[in-house]
Amino acid sequence: MTIDHGPSTVDAPWPVAVLSTKIKGWIDRLGAVWVEGEITQWGVSGGNVYGKLKDLSVDATVGFTVWSSVKTKLPANLKQGDRVIALVKPNYWVKGGTLTMQVFEMRHVGLGDLLERLERLRQQLRAEGLFDASRKRRLPFLPGRIGLITGKDSDAEKDVLRNAQLRWPSVDFRIVHTAVQGDRAAREVTAAILELDADQSVDVIIVARGGGDFQNLLVFSDEELVRAASACSTPLVSAIGHEADRPLLDEVADLRASTPTDAAKRVVPDIAEESARVQQVRSRMGMRLTSLLTREIDRLEQLRSRPALANPVSLIDSRAEELSRYVGRSSELVWRRLDRAADRIDDVRNQLRALSPQGTLARGYSIAQLPDGSIPRSRADVAPGTHLLLTLAVGAVTTTVDDPQPTGRADQ
Repeated sequence: MTIDHGPSTVDAPWPVAVLSTKIKGWIDRLGAVWVEGEITQWGVSGGNVYGKLKDLSVDATVGFTVWSSVKTKLPANLKQGDRVIALVKPNYWVKGGTLTMQVFEMRHVGLGDLLERLERLRQQLRAEGLFDASRKRRLPFLPGRIGLITGKDSDAEKDVLRNAQLRWPSVDFRIVHTAVQGDRAAREVTAAILELDADQSVDVIIVARGGGDFQNLLVFSDEELVRAASACSTPLVSAIGHEADRPLLDEVADLRASTPTDAAKRVVPDIAEESARVQQVRSRMGMRLTSLLTREIDRLEQLRSRPALANPVSLIDSRAEELSRYVGRSSELVWRRLDRAADRIDDVRNQLRALSPQGTLARGYSIAQLPDGSIPRSRADVAPGTHLLLTLAVGAVTTTVDDPQPTGRADQ
C-alpha cells in the first residue's frame, strides 16, 4: 500500500525513501532509449559488465550495466574505445542512491557509414595527389634527433625506444605524448606533428601506435591530421601497425612501417651492420691499394731490368760504332760533293775564259772604238782622219785612219 505524501515543506519534509521512490518513479517513466557514445570503461565481474559511456562531443558520461544474460547476445569484440549505440533503460537504485543504465542491446555504430565517408575522403585526397610516390621524401641516413608521437607509457613507445637504442645506442629522441584513441586523439596528434615539424633539430617524425581495431584507428584517418602530415616538411613515418585497415596516415606518410619495431629499424641504422660494412669497405680498399702497389712495383722492376736502365753505357757503346760509320760516311760524301763542285767550277771557268773578250784579245785581236765610244762594224763607219782607240790584250793605243783599205769582200 502506497502512502500519499503531500507537498514537501519545512514543517513536513519527505523522508529520503519517499524522495528516492519518487525519483525512481520519474526515471522509470522514461523507459528504454537508444543512445550513442564511446565506451570509456569496460570491466567484467561475475559475468556481468560494468562500464561507462561518454558523449562524443561534450564532457558527459553515464554508467551502464550489462547483465550476463544480455552479454551473451552482444558482439564479442566490444571493448573500451569503441563507438557504439545502445538500447538502455535508466535504473535508479533506491538503496544506494545511484543511477545506472541497464543495457538491453549494444552494437558498433554506423560502420557502413564510416567506411563510406572514409572511402570518399580517400578518393578526394588521392585526386589531390597527396598519395603520389613523387611526394615521398627519403629518410636521413642517421637522424640527429627523432620526433616520436605516441601514447604515454605505451607498448609502441617502448618498442620504438628499445629497438632504436639497440641499433644505435646514442640515438636521440624528442617524445610528445598524446592520446591515440578517442575524441582528443586526432587534435592532439595533429598539434604534435605541427610542433615537431617546427623543431629544426628534429630530422624525422614517427607516429606510433601498436595496432587496434578499425574504429580505434579512425583517429589516424582524420582529415585535418592527414593534411597536417602531408604538409609536414620533415620526413614522417607512420607506424600504426594494422595491415587489414590501413588508415589514411599510412598513405600520405613518407614511409609506412608495419609495426613500431619496424619503424625503429627503418629509421635508425644498425651500428653493428654499419661497422661491419665500414670494415668491409676498408678491407676492399686495402686489397685494392695492395694490388695497385704490387703492380706498380712489378712495373718498376721490369723497367729497371731493361738493358737501357740496367747498363745505360751499353746503349752508348752499341751506338758509338754506328755513329762513327755515319760520321765517316758523311765526311766522305761531303768531300766527294766538294770535288765534283770544284771540277764543275773549273769547267765553267774555262768556258767563261773561252768566251771572254779578254781571251780574244789575248789571241792577238784588238777592239777599235770611235771617239764616241761606239765600235765600227764596217769601213763605212770610219772616215779618213778618224781617231780610233785600240784596246789590246794589255793596254790600249790611239791611232788615226788615213785611208781605209778594203779587206776581204769589196762591199765590206
